[in-house]
Amino acid sequence: MPVFDFNNIPEPDVVPECTYTTFASDENVSSADKPLLVLDNSKKAWKHHSCGTFTNQNKRTAFEFKEDDGSTVIADIKKVDARFVSLLRWLGENHIPVRLSGENREGGYMVYRIRETAFGGGTKLSAEDGFLQFMIERLLASNAPLLEECEDEDLEEVGDEMKLTSLQSITDFMICAGRTLPDNIRLWARRNLAVARSHEVSPEERRHAQRALSIMMNIQWKSNYFEAIDPVAARRILDEELYGMERVKQRIMETIIQINRTHTLPAYGLLLVGPAGTGKSQIAYAVARILRLPWTTLDMSSINDPEQLTGSSRVYANAKPGIIMEAFSVSGESNLVFIINELDKAASGKGNGNPADVLLTLLDNLGFTDNYMECMIPTTGVYPIATANNKEQISAPLMSRFAVIDIPDYTPDEKKIIFSKFALPKILKRMSLKENECKMTDEALDAVIELFSNTSGIRDLEQAAEHIAANALYQIEVNRVSEVVFTAEMVRSLLRD
Repeated sequence: MPVFDFNNIPEPDVVPECTYTTFASDENVSSADKPLLVLDNSKKAWKHHSCGTFTNQNKRTAFEFKEDDGSTVIADIKKVDARFVSLLRWLGENHIPVRLSGENREGGYMVYRIRETAFGGGTKLSAEDGFLQFMIERLLASNAPLLEECEDEDLEEVGDEMKLTSLQSITDFMICAGRTLPDNIRLWARRNLAVARSHEVSPEERRHAQRALSIMMNIQWKSNYFEAIDPVAARRILDEELYGMERVKQRIMETIIQINRTHTLPAYGLLLVGPAGTGKSQIAYAVARILRLPWTTLDMSSINDPEQLTGSSRVYANAKPGIIMEAFSVSGESNLVFIINELDKAASGKGNGNPADVLLTLLDNLGFTDNYMECMIPTTGVYPIATANNKEQISAPLMSRFAVIDIPDYTPDEKKIIFSKFALPKILKRMSLKENECKMTDEALDAVIELFSNTSGIRDLEQAAEHIAANALYQIEVNRVSEVVFTAEMVRSLLRD
């Protein structure tokens, strides 16, 4: 482990001494029990809030406390969370004054919060405390690198909702992130940073390199480790979103239990096949909610050229990343649910190539390469959920990447319950109508189901509920009635128009 040498002045008579050891931690919240670093307090107990700078005294790694009387006191650094070694070195090299929040214990001064107090004469662009808090949040959300590689306390401090766009802020971030970035992305970033700074390439190339860096560095690259999911909470979400479909729910719960045992996503995504309007997309959103992951949608019926997915080469002035890379960028992290709508339309590309072939690389979890980024993007944290109306139109290679779940149409009795217990109450609530203001007789409910007996799914039933509720609201507001009770004759007259 390196000794922090912030002075860069050779001292041949002094043998550098590294006072600290590193420890691996994957905690995403810091506290006195889970500190960022530990300082030596054997000579003096430090104040709960202490100000100073990271420095090196006689080639030792230390923190220089500023006392109230203007004097300085030195404390050796004893332990450092391996994720924060690069950040501490950066703070020291830029001579950034900081305030530490910590607690004195037998093992040392446990530092669990670092804040920038002022900026005096440094060279970094990101002078605001927001950048430091942004970095701390990102590092806490990262996994520990391999050790061999490597104001008011009650107020919660968070980083600015900032984006890394300037070369200086990107450079600062790369230095502080260190080996918390995946190796291939770290090396890719170095190469692109060199291009962005070079005067031997065209301005267009520099602009593309900086844009690609900004996109890549603003994504939180996470590991493929997944925390266990509460099966009871998962089942409750499924019951909230779906009525019936016990076989479908059971298959999804089996997937959840598998994740809990392995702490990784299953090797295969889900392919939901069924008639239009049966709630396939709703199931996909429910699974994303259960996994506690951001989600994005790919509508394959509107993608006619593989380049829409893979991006265009930087040789073009108007080059840009593809839809898949943009999805990573918008979500801000590498673990997300890809909801691929109308997978059966993926093979109908009208451009140069077949969009379905591009999906194979995304679904294999081996990594996806975007033509604009020119880098292998890790996809081990991507969970694909596809929907389709007809699986016969899906190629065998694509089908082999999914666990197929057939979504059956609803029976008349199920449609009646869904309409009366879910669809209509939801519409009434949205229109600020009370249940006693819009009532339906049993014969009226039967009439609704009879009118839509030849349609698949429940989308038409939801539209019927919308029509009925709107008519009730009209009669209440215009005709000044206190309630509307729909009969079978009224329903047939209203919905057949």
